[in-house]
Amino acid sequence: MIMSEENVTVIEAGLTSAKAKNNLFAVFTVCFISTLFGGVVTMLMSVYLPIAVKDLLGNVSDEKMNDVSATINSLFIFGWMFGGMAWGIICDKIGRSKSVMLSTACYGLFTLVTAISPNWMLVSISRCMSGFGIGGVLVTTTILISEIWPEKKRAIALGILSIGIPVGFFVAGAINNLLTSWRQAFMTGIIPLAVAIISFFVLKESEKWEIDKQQDDQKEKPGKRLFAEEYRKNVLSGSVIFGAMLIGLWAIFSWAPTWVQSISAPQDAQQLRGLVVMIMASGGLAGSFISGWIANAIGLRKTMMMCFVVCFVMTFVLFKLSTSVTALTYIELSVLAFFFGISQGALAVYIPLLFPVSVRAAATGFCFNVGRLFTGTVVFFIGALVVFLGGYGNAVFIFSFIFLIGLAATYFSKEGEVIKN
Repeated sequence: MIMSEENVTVIEAGLTSAKAKNNLFAVFTVCFISTLFGGVVTMLMSVYLPIAVKDLLGNVSDEKMNDVSATINSLFIFGWMFGGMAWGIICDKIGRSKSVMLSTACYGLFTLVTAISPNWMLVSISRCMSGFGIGGVLVTTTILISEIWPEKKRAIALGILSIGIPVGFFVAGAINNLLTSWRQAFMTGIIPLAVAIISFFVLKESEKWEIDKQQDDQKEKPGKRLFAEEYRKNVLSGSVIFGAMLIGLWAIFSWAPTWVQSISAPQDAQQLRGLVVMIMASGGLAGSFISGWIANAIGLRKTMMMCFVVCFVMTFVLFKLSTSVTALTYIELSVLAFFFGISQGALAVYIPLLFPVSVRAAATGFCFNVGRLFTGTVVFFIGALVVFLGGYGNAVFIFSFIFLIGLAATYFSKEGEVIKN
């Protein structure tokens, strides 16, 4: 049987379409796993911090323990901040796929170094470099998916990608309940390192970046161009909106395990810390997963405004009205984390679309991470700050007023300012 040219064309088109879908699936899988283990590595130190610091320092005063803990946490946040900004510029320079691969390798390698570190100083440096890699992964994977995915399904894909972080938080909580040794837990860094090697053979470059790179005849570096007058308003707006949610999320997710420990029986502390992390991760996972459908239904701007309002109200209900750990406490944590998840999915779509391809990664990295300068600085003074504000519950609630700033910035922003490419 001899096929007509028309039939041959149809078959070739079908094969091309199938190949494209397989490539999308492979890229998404690499990006998702890299993001997931970024969440694992982020939360591992939160759940293991008390025993890790004690193991590294031995018998020392509580003040020394708190100072070292604050240093480890703050250097991780600073590393994340600088990583997100630096990898954004690198991503615009060398391409999306290479940046995903290298940033994943970075945090995987230094997670392994954390596991074998003999003292707290090397742990601090390793956590800083782990944060540097994770900050890059969250920017580069978001940019790569946003540029290769079909526009109509972009929000859904990025929403599902954003569940990687809460899934990672959940896994970290589970690891905490399975492994008593923090060093064994940090050996999980071998997985993202392996993913980075595999991604070398799997990831394809964004065609939009390649086309833009060929056409770009400007000599200024991406990091300088993103502050040009035509981008300045969107850089400010994106930084305030994302930074407000970031600071609120950091305060709640970082302090909630310790807050729960402070209002529960000492013998239940470790299990409750792990349980709280898993509950928050589950809520965030569910919210992130459905965020794309919600954003498509009511719009990105309305979705983000809804998240800011609910997060502020639920923070008051949870941290100001709860005096003991009950079933209601877990429900309230789940609701709060659910809307956090929705916000992360929506912001992953909104922020990159504020900028053209030539500065997209650099600008997104800046908006995603400038708020960490504030959170990283605060961590240095966390012990004194909690005492000054009257305990962890009061501290978290006071920080939640940042949601109102984010709400106002979102209200006055214009959804029509996004760039449709």
